[in-house]
Amino acid sequence: MTQKKMELDIINPNCAGIDIGSKSHFVAVGQSLEDVKEFGVYADDLTAICLHLKDYGITSVAMESTGNYWQNLYVELEKHQMEVTLCNGKFTKHAKGKKTDVKDCRWIQKLHALGLLTGSFLPDETTEQLRTYCRQRTNWIDLAAEASHKMQKYLRLLNFRLDVVVKDICGLTGLAIIADICKGNLDPEKLSLHRNGNCKKSQEEIAKALKGNNRTDFLFGLKQEYDSYLFFQKKIEACDTQINSFLKTQINSNPDKKKLKTDEKLHKRINKNSLKGINLNQAAYQYFGGIDLMKIEGLSHSTILTIMSEVGPEGFTKFKSSKQFTSWLRLAPNNKISGGKILSNKIPKGSNRLKIALRHAANAIGNLKDTHLADFFKRVAYKKGRATAVSATARKLAVIIWNMISKRVEYKAPTEYLFLDQKRKLRLVQNIKRNIAKFEIKPEDIGFVTA
Repeated sequence: MTQKKMELDIINPNCAGIDIGSKSHFVAVGQSLEDVKEFGVYADDLTAICLHLKDYGITSVAMESTGNYWQNLYVELEKHQMEVTLCNGKFTKHAKGKKTDVKDCRWIQKLHALGLLTGSFLPDETTEQLRTYCRQRTNWIDLAAEASHKMQKYLRLLNFRLDVVVKDICGLTGLAIIADICKGNLDPEKLSLHRNGNCKKSQEEIAKALKGNNRTDFLFGLKQEYDSYLFFQKKIEACDTQINSFLKTQINSNPDKKKLKTDEKLHKRINKNSLKGINLNQAAYQYFGGIDLMKIEGLSHSTILTIMSEVGPEGFTKFKSSKQFTSWLRLAPNNKISGGKILSNKIPKGSNRLKIALRHAANAIGNLKDTHLADFFKRVAYKKGRATAVSATARKLAVIIWNMISKRVEYKAPTEYLFLDQKRKLRLVQNIKRNIAKFEIKPEDIGFVTA
């Protein structure tokens, strides 16, 4: 009996595979050892890689997304009109035998030639620039939060229980007191004079909480962290200025976007870490060309900024369906089936910044009342728990956002969301109608004149 052979079609005939490294890149234009060449990582070496590929008539290149070492080479290949496929390392790690750089680049070239590699999502250059500014801003916010926690630790060690009498030690009252302590004022009565009018605790109670042991080493540590906190706040303000300038430039460059106006969302809370110096509600509406994402209950200003910086208006067009978008976010169940039986349907591990932002928004939706998404959250939470409800609601939000931006449709919930002031007004009107019917009040009884 003759043995049958199965051959695979070559999808990308003129292709190469590159194994990315921190100090050198290995380039394979074929499957023999002579087809593999090692290059450095300097600018001249990257140009030499492109010229080497052109000499062999290469038009398509595949490489792994290893750390951030691939970025400069990717830009250089794009400049030389190469079709670049940036793939996840998990799709190329199953080469047979011992793992070497030479074998890896040949394996990548082989898989790419057979059309077995898929590219990763990459935003456009405009979104990438905004993403850099926003991620840098997030890093400074994290460092400021860390400095705030250390300030709180030193205050406790000094027995200054400021965290008990004020809601936030980095608020108006807290920072004023800490600044005075760092200047050397340790008198509780004088420190309590910094109480802001919005503080719920009395001046006497604040003075009680500020009787400490006054150890010099802890005071030194507190001053160091306070200076760090102020430094981080200046960096955040600089990032805010840069982001505002970038958004205004992008919006003003398009006259159609510049004319767009949306209604104010007075009931959307703006916390202290929100972007300052710009109306993000208006800017996001113009940036997405007339799509009002703020209408979705639960979406905050930080969530909208994350959508703008991580995907952008053009990024949604790279996903053909909402299923692909939720799968990229790792919010869709990963079904593993064998023998017709589902072995596992857990959500894949891994989180990007947009997934985290959507999960935070979903968690906030779970605390709302009388909304369409909140009802959905509570139905899932009743059956499978809050953790599952957060994931399910985050996926639902991703589908809504994809449909709004890709299909240009407005968000219309089956049940209208009423904010607190609107609920009070509706309740007041209902009470007035009930009293009018109960006491049979006529318009002329209360001075209303009807035609």
